[in-house]
Amino acid sequence: MAMRVFLVYVLVELAVLVALASTIGFGWTLLVLLGTFAFGLALAGSQAKQQIRRLQSGLASPQGAVGDGLLVALGTVLTLVPGLVTSALGLLLLLPPTRSAARPMVAALVARRIARMPVVVGVRPSRGDYIDGEVIDVTDFDQPSLPPRYLD
Repeated sequence: MAMRVFLVYVLVELAVLVALASTIGFGWTLLVLLGTFAFGLALAGSQAKQQIRRLQSGLASPQGAVGDGLLVALGTVLTLVPGLVTSALGLLLLLPPTRSAARPMVAALVARRIARMPVVVGVRPSRGDYIDGEVIDVTDFDQPSLPPRYLD
């Protein structure tokens, strides 16, 4: 599944780059790539500082601040990934108006993913000691009987 997603990502990015290069030229396309990268980094830095201040000030709704922080982090990662499509998506997530519009969609997506996750309950042994080994041969035998107890 991850390989298919990566293949789609590469094909979409290449198609956009080829279309842009054939339209405006290779040099301008390279300049647009570098410009979106630099603009994304500058915007990510300012938004990250704003989110840190917002979290430190202790606003009334920490959930919104945490969600915005996660979207800013995702937008920063998307601007760092090479390509015009991912940079454009990252820039959209870094802008506050589009981030507030994306927050419910991302929350619904995360909730749906969490609902599908299996619950795994582990049992911890009473002691921390365990023996890691391998069974080579098993031989069944009768348990020896205990000698009778004699009364004094």
